[in-house]
Amino acid sequence: MILPINPTINRDQFTDNEFYEFCLANPDFRIERDKHGQIYFEIPTGTKTSFRNADLVADVVIWNRQTRSGRVSESNGGYKLPDGSTRAPDVAWVSNERWNAATAEEQDKFAQICPDFVLELASDKYEVDWLRKKMKKYLHNGVRLGWIVDPSAQQTIVYRPDHEPLTVPFAEALTGYEVMSGLVLQMSELME
Repeated sequence: MILPINPTINRDQFTDNEFYEFCLANPDFRIERDKHGQIYFEIPTGTKTSFRNADLVADVVIWNRQTRSGRVSESNGGYKLPDGSTRAPDVAWVSNERWNAATAEEQDKFAQICPDFVLELASDKYEVDWLRKKMKKYLHNGVRLGWIVDPSAQQTIVYRPDHEPLTVPFAEALTGYEVMSGLVLQMSELME
């Protein structure tokens, strides 16, 4: 398969606008890039994983509608992080303060802000190591709370700055701590 790339684009290192145009030209792919410009293609998830992700997004959206404290994105929402990488977490929440700091032009493309909260849902047990590395990079960029949801191990790994990762079994409730006050999710109900 050949991916469309405008011939005037420098293929070695896209500018932010060129990367955005590249993503638009390839809408069938979920595309991210790291701080060095390396591009990563993510395959579509299995149907069960998609159902689980939709439930997670819905619960965070419901909490956010009650608090009106920010904005929620799903796995197609890209963010240009401070280290230069562009990432699209499975679920992200951005506080009103951070969202309003982005310009209107940034908000229309890949907003140059770091979400306050990110959630990555592991499709299988082999993906968890990659997601751990990714979560450390999110924290380095300013994420205040991160979750790796691992259905195969029936647990969520919780990340917060200046704290060791905490493993929470699905049988226990997860909270949004001070970052997302009032958010409580019971993974055992969502990951059936």
